[in-house]
Amino acid sequence: MSTDATVLIVGSVAFDTLHMPSGSFAKVLGGSATFASLAASFFCRPRLVGVVGKDYPKSAIDMLTSRGVDLAGLEVAEGDTFHWEGRYSDDLTGRTTLCTDLNVFATFHPKIPSQFRDTPFVLLGNIDPALQIEVLDQLDRPKLVVADTMNFWIRGTRAKLLELLRRIDVLVINEEEARELAGLRNIVQVARSLVSMGPQTIVIKQGEYGALLFERDEKSPGSLSIFSAPAYPVDEVIDPTGAGDTFVGAMLGFLAQRGRVDSAALRQGVIYGSTVASYCVEGIGVRRLCEITRAQIDDRFHTFHKLAHFEG
Repeated sequence: MSTDATVLIVGSVAFDTLHMPSGSFAKVLGGSATFASLAASFFCRPRLVGVVGKDYPKSAIDMLTSRGVDLAGLEVAEGDTFHWEGRYSDDLTGRTTLCTDLNVFATFHPKIPSQFRDTPFVLLGNIDPALQIEVLDQLDRPKLVVADTMNFWIRGTRAKLLELLRRIDVLVINEEEARELAGLRNIVQVARSLVSMGPQTIVIKQGEYGALLFERDEKSPGSLSIFSAPAYPVDEVIDPTGAGDTFVGAMLGFLAQRGRVDSAALRQGVIYGSTVASYCVEGIGVRRLCEITRAQIDDRFHTFHKLAHFEG
């Protein structure tokens, strides 16, 4: 971990109740900011901004703090913590939402502490685009802004989302939602359309199949540089919840540690993101992220390199 590199992560801190083929698990720690902060903590010191209720346990606060997560931006409000409940299919490829209790998250407006405002690397987690814009309005010219989004915002707040896209550097989005946002099917055409909306770089998550990285080619207007990263083949997937947030948290944490953003660093960041996400799915909730070490991550990263390498 770098002692001086930092990332600002804004998103949800939540409880998840999970009904899996392996059993049911009530109110495990979850939320986009939780997964992303833990993933980033292997590379740098995350600064988390979010909200929890009075029911959020001290043990969870202590766990995050012990991992180097700065919680000066975590608000504790009157009421209960955001809670999501869902049931996964037998093959874990689909899930059904059973209950969403926004609780204190319903009235959340991110307040960025003064000591966080000059953070160079920023992750806007999957929240209302209006709130993501509120965050940007409080920051002092960050070096790199990464944003995540989903179909709920694409359909319900498209105008605000398009306003946000003009102000960010990297959009992270899954394949189905990327197609919906662009209104196209061919994935290269989709990426070209998304780049035209503002971001220089698009990362399209493909779940168990990996991720695609598209970068605007400044030397050839209208052209894209494309990098395809496979998913790491784990022996057994236990819980895919939070894998996408883990992916982007690790990716940005690595970039912050490197201190630069070029094609080589972005590609390595995507592989590190996939590597840490491959550990995340091996346990329920954040359990595996609390067990593994940076050395284990680096070992799997190098295995990943061999997995994707071939002679030209």
